[in-house]
Amino acid sequence: MEPMLPPHAPTDPVWASVVAVIYFGSFIATGIAARAAFAWLMRRHGVDLEDVHALAGPNRPSRKVFLLGAWRTED
Repeated sequence: MEPMLPPHAPTDPVWASVVAVIYFGSFIATGIAARAAFAWLMRRHGVDLEDVHALAGPNRPSRKVFLLGAWRTED
């Protein structure tokens, strides 16, 4: 029985692309699944992100955070 993929030389750019898609695609798929799961849980329990921030109280200081390559200030 033949293998599913023919053997490639380590320098083959197509093989490198396949490996990169499998490697990075798994991380992206895991992140999308986790985000969807958390969104579903928050909708199910009727909680919004503002509600979570409100739990910290009125004395919560604003802070600068780094998110997805950009700095932003949380109120």
